[in-house]
Amino acid sequence: EGMPQTLSSTSMFTPCGFSPHLHTSKEDEQGGLIFQDGNLTSASLDALIQHLIPTTDYYPEKAYIFTFLLSSRLFIEPHELLSRVCHKCIEQQRLDDPVLDKARIRKFGPKILQLLTEWTETFPYDFQEERMIGHLKDMIHRIAPCDEAYWKKMNQLLQTLNQKLATLSHGQEGIVKISAAVSDKLVAFKSKPPSIQREILSVCSDPYTLAQQLTHVELERLSHIGPEEFVQAFVHKDPLDGTKTCFSEQKKTSNLEAYVKWFNRLCYLVATEICMPAKKKQRAQVIEFFIDVARECFNIGNFNSLMAIISGMNMSPVSRLKKTWSKVKTAKFFILEHQMDPTGNFYNYRTALRGAAHRSLTAHSNREKIVIPFFSLLIKDIYFLNEGCANRLPNGHVNFEKFLELAKQVGEFITWKQVECPFEQDPNIIHYLHTAPIFTEDGLYLASYESESPENQTEKDRWKSLRSTILGKT
Repeated sequence: EGMPQTLSSTSMFTPCGFSPHLHTSKEDEQGGLIFQDGNLTSASLDALIQHLIPTTDYYPEKAYIFTFLLSSRLFIEPHELLSRVCHKCIEQQRLDDPVLDKARIRKFGPKILQLLTEWTETFPYDFQEERMIGHLKDMIHRIAPCDEAYWKKMNQLLQTLNQKLATLSHGQEGIVKISAAVSDKLVAFKSKPPSIQREILSVCSDPYTLAQQLTHVELERLSHIGPEEFVQAFVHKDPLDGTKTCFSEQKKTSNLEAYVKWFNRLCYLVATEICMPAKKKQRAQVIEFFIDVARECFNIGNFNSLMAIISGMNMSPVSRLKKTWSKVKTAKFFILEHQMDPTGNFYNYRTALRGAAHRSLTAHSNREKIVIPFFSLLIKDIYFLNEGCANRLPNGHVNFEKFLELAKQVGEFITWKQVECPFEQDPNIIHYLHTAPIFTEDGLYLASYESESPENQTEKDRWKSLRSTILGKT
């Protein structure tokens, strides 16, 4: 009794915040879609597919198209969905009839073209599959006899799609391959002048410039992530689907994974740059430099680089350098740490992110539009949303309410990733960020002990074993 009828977005994160008994409303008789307070909350997969299909006098809402195309892949592969859409259109518009009803098809044509255009624009990776292109062409070939313009439309659509896919795959190859952690033997160079290792300050000594170049890298990498990767990262078997999982061939999440790798690399790069210099004064200088870079990242709205820099500074090999830190003006660092403090489910960061998102909405320049979220937290939120609520309700219906929330989070991300980077690119700095040698964790510890001697027996033992395994010294 007195149960709330609408679910607040916070209940999205309580396990199964959607108890089906909240939905006391009657089924909407039109094709089994269930609405609650005017919002579509659940339906059978068939009803949802039907709801996607345009007719002469109906076109689905943009938000519905995005939400359904994003989430449907948990239940049905894109090529199968498109096949069913086309099949139903052929049936409903009688496109198999020997004589076509031209007047009717001229009303329907622009709508199906619009749907196919939206699909190719938002989920271009779906169309890397021949079968997808096949369905698309077949559909347009059927309506084309009724209007010359449809051919032109199809060619435009395919051309735009091919360009987009080419840019995306070229971009993926074009990103300098991140070099993995280099052999820790580099530590040995510390004692051998001249050092082969260039350090960040010789490549870029201005924190503002470095923050801008980091923003370049972030936006470049973000631009390759398809919205569907967030869903495909968590694909489980669909209980109504027997044994095969959708997308069993491979998880199509390579851009998402590459982006997480970049974050880890930046953490280790920061730690390496701090532990490398032989002199305490230089190490302190590098720390202060990165604090300024991080501050500028915060001002720009680049929270992902900001978090990577703070994480790098908080790694044990760096934080144990007490003598070095005593030379650093740490007030600025504590302010940044406070911003990214995980307490209260990252309350401070989420507040700052909302501020940046708001600024982005009212922005006059590309610079004010930049919002680069702390990526692993975004993935974690989506993961909990996914784990916390079932994809299907006990009656087998698709839990559409869950997917509206998912689409809200992914949709916001899509807006952010489309921002053009306003800063001029410096290939030299960007190359360094991707290829400069970084230490593994062991290498960092060794460099750290070489810089400031171990403080206790545990550290002494570890130093000794690292010296023998890495440097071959006893």
